[in-house]
Order: sequence, then C-alpha cells, then structure tokens
Amino acid sequence: MKILFIGDIIGSPGRMAVRELLPGLMAKKKIDFVIANCENAAAGFGVTKKNMEELFSYHIDVLTSGNHIWNKKEVLEFIGDYEKLLRPANYPATTPGSGVVVVTAKSGDQVGIMNLAGRVFMQPIDCPFVTAKNKIAELREKTKIIIVDIHAEATSEKKALGWYLDGEVSAVLGTHTHVQTADEEILPQGTAYISDAGMTGPFDSVIGIDKEVIIEKFLTQMPKKFDLAKNDIRMQGVIIDIDPESGKAKTIERVSVKLKDS
Repeated sequence: MKILFIGDIIGSPGRMAVRELLPGLMAKKKIDFVIANCENAAAGFGVTKKNMEELFSYHIDVLTSGNHIWNKKEVLEFIGDYEKLLRPANYPATTPGSGVVVVTAKSGDQVGIMNLAGRVFMQPIDCPFVTAKNKIAELREKTKIIIVDIHAEATSEKKALGWYLDGEVSAVLGTHTHVQTADEEILPQGTAYISDAGMTGPFDSVIGIDKEVIIEKFLTQMPKKFDLAKNDIRMQGVIIDIDPESGKAKTIERVSVKLKDS
C-alpha cells in the first residue's frame, strides 16, 4: 500500500496547497492513505477546530502535530474528541488527546500512526525512545503497518530513533524543521526513514515566515510579529510503499509540488 505523509502545513497558504495539489497527487501516485502534520495550520502557529475540519475534508486520514499544537488554546476544548488528531505520545498521560491511533485505509488495511516529540533543544518531556517501544507493543497487536512522526529539532535524535526502531515500524519520518532533507532511505530491517519530510506552504520565506521580518529580527535581536509569507507555495512530503503483510517499507520517495502562479 502507498502512504503519503505531508510535511508541516503552514497557515492558509499550506492549507490551500493541500486543497489544490493533493487530489492530483493522490490520483497520479495511487495513494491509499494520507497523513499530514498540522501543528502550524493556524496562521503558522497551532491549529483551530475549523482548520482541522478543513484539512480532514481534503481526504487527509490522520493529522499529527508537535510542540506548537498548544499555541491555540481552543485546541484543549476539542483535541480529546478527535482520535485522528494526534499530539506527541510522550507528553504526560494527563495531557489531553492521544499520541497513537489505528485507522482503516481504503484498501482495508489497518494503519497505526504514532506521534512523538524530541527532547534535544525542546521541552524535557518523557523519553521518545521508551515511549515508542511501549506504544509499538500495543499497536502491533492490531497491525504491522506503523508510521512514526518524530517532531524534533536535532537530526541526531531523529536518526538515532530511526535506527532504534528499524524493523519494528514501517517508517520513521522527521518533522518540525521545515526543510526537506535528501537522506531518505530504507534501513536494513525494512524501516523507511527521512530526517525531515519538508514544509507545505510559502517558500519565498524563512521556513514559512516573511523573510524580511526574520532578517530584521536577526539584525536587531528585537521581538517581531511573525507574519506568514505568501508566495512560491509548495506541498512537500514523502510517499512510502509498504508491504501490508510484513509491514516493511519497499520504497520511500520525496515529494515537492509547486502550486502554479504562486
């Protein structure tokens, strides 16, 4: 089966990219299941209920997130009601929402999705390595197809997790840094890996934000309002072809599609 994972969706430009580009890509590549990271879907920071429902209407099956999921406080009111909207599983057990879900794809196969957050240069939450092992044991009772979104700053932490979970999950896919890396590979025991799946939004920017604002912030070291950029809109991610019987990945392919006239 083919699973498309869409990199961090940035504000209205990112949502527009998904709306305009996803149907054609799904048809062309014969995609069976779609996962997307939505932690920046609301004006670049957080996600609202309206944003979430909009993205689900575009045939996205599961939304993952990361540390910015809490930027819009209203998320606390609804995250517990939507099992297909994930927050990192290694937050404390008392945190609203869930970090894992199993969903039936249109092919009939069960797909397990796990969301994790890194700790290097980030919040000191529970260990993603230990959490992953515990959650995998639960997921494998239902399916061999398991996709992990590791939302982290440090490439070393993501790569280490990829090696640690090789052969136990179908894919370990990095998010958060918004720059698509060229290190996609199938690890020796059949796990697909990439350090960062990329960004879905405006590329005439600094990782989605107006570049002039960011340059001025670096020059002055003064607080600035992070306005979203608007131009050169693209959708990035990866497509993983998985053997549903074994749960092992056969191929991983980077995707980067530009919205015309953007």
